[in-house]
Amino acid sequence: MVWVELCILLACILIGARLGGIALGTVAGIGLVVYVFLFRMPPGGPPQVVIGMIIAVITALAAMQAAGGLDYLVGIADTIMRKQPRYITFVAPVVTYLLVLASGTTHVIYALLPVIAEVSRKAGIRPERPISISVIAGFQGVIASPISAATVAMIGVLAAKEVSLPRLLAITIPATFLAVLVGALSVAWRGKNLDEDPEYQHRLATGELKPP
Repeated sequence: MVWVELCILLACILIGARLGGIALGTVAGIGLVVYVFLFRMPPGGPPQVVIGMIIAVITALAAMQAAGGLDYLVGIADTIMRKQPRYITFVAPVVTYLLVLASGTTHVIYALLPVIAEVSRKAGIRPERPISISVIAGFQGVIASPISAATVAMIGVLAAKEVSLPRLLAITIPATFLAVLVGALSVAWRGKNLDEDPEYQHRLATGELKPP
């Protein structure tokens, strides 16, 4: 019976992730109905403490956005990346990681991706190298951020095991930062540089792409 319930859970996750958007919540609701009415599993109550902590974090982030704090952080990140265009594959993910770590949300990377693409093309580096790992770095930053909703929820779950926030961060920050560096190495030499890529040069010559 346990294996059947596990298979249903995994199926709901896979189908919801495949469909995306509001379908993810819909499929989760269907799975909950199956568990409650078919398998007679008692539904749990809402985690009030965790929900309250998440609301507090979101409110703080909204205040930082309204005060211009996020724009200030994005501006600093923009300046740093433009100073080291040759090393954008390594600089971009680290800057993205630190920015998300400080802000607690991955939404700030929307302002960074066009900058990463522009700096990469000007340096003759394939933009997919720094962009791909920077997106991953953003999610790693959320895991390590002390003010992200994910960390707050994890603290709520681990509170019963007496795991404090400093202890959790002592694990997540080094692990995620090291993962970002290893990920940057994994894409640093993937594909040809733009000046050696015949398809890119052809598109520039035919006008399909504008020069950076």
